[in-house]
Amino acid sequence: MPKSMLPSLPLAVPLALSLTGCGGTDQSDTAPVKAQTKEAAPAGVAHQHTVLEAEIAARGGERKVGEYRVGYIVEAAEPWFQSEHGAHGKLVNRVPAKNETHHIEIIPMEAETGRIVPNAPIELEVVDAKGKVVQAQSLNFYRAEFFHYANNFSVHTAGKYTLRATLQPPTFLRHGASGEKPALSETVTAAFAGVELKPES
Repeated sequence: MPKSMLPSLPLAVPLALSLTGCGGTDQSDTAPVKAQTKEAAPAGVAHQHTVLEAEIAARGGERKVGEYRVGYIVEAAEPWFQSEHGAHGKLVNRVPAKNETHHIEIIPMEAETGRIVPNAPIELEVVDAKGKVVQAQSLNFYRAEFFHYANNFSVHTAGKYTLRATLQPPTFLRHGASGEKPALSETVTAAFAGVELKPES
């Protein structure tokens, strides 16, 4: 190879050192020392998990299934913003329908890292004591104090139910080497038995 085609070492070496993987940052010798003493997570991220843990403890539960830690939260039916006409329409506030009684949330997290998993198709079934599915719905992905999947449900008979959440593999792409098992690539079902539901205002 002609010498003129060889990479310049002064440029190639810092580039190789700075690009250590997806999400890598350029840590040059001139970077201020304070950049290395940043807090472990931004305040908003830490707050998200603080609120999430408190709500799971107060109004829900959790279990580990496969690569997931799955939490659930039950609240009164809630409003949300949705597109008025099609995917890119004006966002308008949708109030709960008169027959909607509960807002049931499912929060899938990577068990290993604690990160909330996006882009996962989730179906939630509410099953009564006799094993009958009272209602089944696909869940929407919401931005709130913490990201979660949910929908409003109509459960008018007070009692204890099983919440059965089926998580399909997320639709995002995955980095990895040939021969590795892709992360979060299996369908899992998390069932929560004995969940008391009563019509809430």
